[in-house]
Amino acid sequence: MKTMFSRQFALTACLILLSVAALGLAFRVFIGNYAAEQAEKTLRHNADVVTGLAAAYDSAETLGASWDVRINLSFASEVADTDAVICDPQGRVMLCSCNTLYCQHLGMQLTPDFVQRVLEDGPVSFLGRITGLYADRRYMIAEPIVSRTSGQSIGFVMVSATVAQTQQVISETTDFFLMMGLAVLMVAMLAVSLLVRSQNQPLRDMAAAARRFGHGELDVRVATGGSNTIEIDELAVAFNNMAASLEKSELQRREFVANISHELKTPMTTIAGFMDGMLDGAIPPERHREYMQTVATEVRRLSRLVRSMLEVSRLQSQGIPDAKKRVFDICEQAGQALLSFEQKITQRRLSVDVEMPDEPVEVFAEADSITQVIYNLLDNAVKFCDEGGTLGLRIARGEQNVLVSVSNTGPTIPESELSLIFDRFHKTDKSRSIDRDGVGLGLYIVRTIILSHGEDITVTSRDGVTTFTFTLRLPK
Repeated sequence: MKTMFSRQFALTACLILLSVAALGLAFRVFIGNYAAEQAEKTLRHNADVVTGLAAAYDSAETLGASWDVRINLSFASEVADTDAVICDPQGRVMLCSCNTLYCQHLGMQLTPDFVQRVLEDGPVSFLGRITGLYADRRYMIAEPIVSRTSGQSIGFVMVSATVAQTQQVISETTDFFLMMGLAVLMVAMLAVSLLVRSQNQPLRDMAAAARRFGHGELDVRVATGGSNTIEIDELAVAFNNMAASLEKSELQRREFVANISHELKTPMTTIAGFMDGMLDGAIPPERHREYMQTVATEVRRLSRLVRSMLEVSRLQSQGIPDAKKRVFDICEQAGQALLSFEQKITQRRLSVDVEMPDEPVEVFAEADSITQVIYNLLDNAVKFCDEGGTLGLRIARGEQNVLVSVSNTGPTIPESELSLIFDRFHKTDKSRSIDRDGVGLGLYIVRTIILSHGEDITVTSRDGVTTFTFTLRLPK
């Protein structure tokens, strides 16, 4: 299996190699064209110089016998590293730039077509071979000689340079380019290697952190910022958020197990103790009924706990589908729930402040679940409302939803407790002096039901008034 480093390195290396190869090819073509142009310019300049020198003669015979022209022709050829010949009007070579006194080119006859083309069309440039004169490929410039005194054509000059000379320049330039390209490639590969390794290091750190996290180190986190790229930093932040969420979930799970164990242990211990006392005779028979009532109370408490846990599990796994929802009057349901607390309200001498619209307020929800929400909130409000205090129930219709609020006067809940109030088994009454029968799941079930409807619930507590407010959807 390939590593990310090897893949990135191989891909980058291939791209650099292709780029260098393409650049080298383009450079070679450019140098070739440039060398050909420079060779043509040099040949044309030399041809103009020789033609101007030869134009001072009256005829081909005097031109062919001139030692001055021959010496100047050889000198110009040596300086420019070119070959030059002067031909008569019939195409025979009269003078040559070779250093030898009588070179092999003298007297050679060029083809009539070529001679006619030069004399009639003027200067001719081409790349090729001259049959009977040069066997190798050459860049050539042929230019007619017109006498300044007679005005007649007394022959023509042909200046040439071998293609091999130009190719040598191209080859040397290409070799230099290849050496520089190889050096640049090595430096680029080293830089890419360091860059890819530096980019992959944060990923390796995340993998190591994930392994540590999987072995139970829930507090492990990945460093952010520094030399990380934006994408790597976003990944690191996402990893840390996920780790924090999983750590919180694990702590909640442990707390849940501890809480459920405590909630089960207390009544089970009470039941077992009283039953053992009655069986071994420690509790006299005349008091069996009294203690059996206590056992029955604890059994009912266990039953409520089990039912609540099953209800929470059902809501979390199944939710509340739209098929179970219907349109109903929330004011009617809230009123019926409030009437069920009439006796408790009277016993605690509570004042009831109800604000509802006169007309029905219809909502789209699962009626039984919403009734349970209102019942749990009213039950919580009655328990923690101070003696002779005020219990509030308000329903208001908004533009997009309905707001339902249940409030009570009493001790203000600290800000640190408000964020935990909907957690499982959380109780603000730690001493259980007020809520002796609750199991700490009422508000958790309330929030689970509301969230299952896709709505929201909030709680505020200030100046001795605690208020729970949730929303419900209006019918379409």
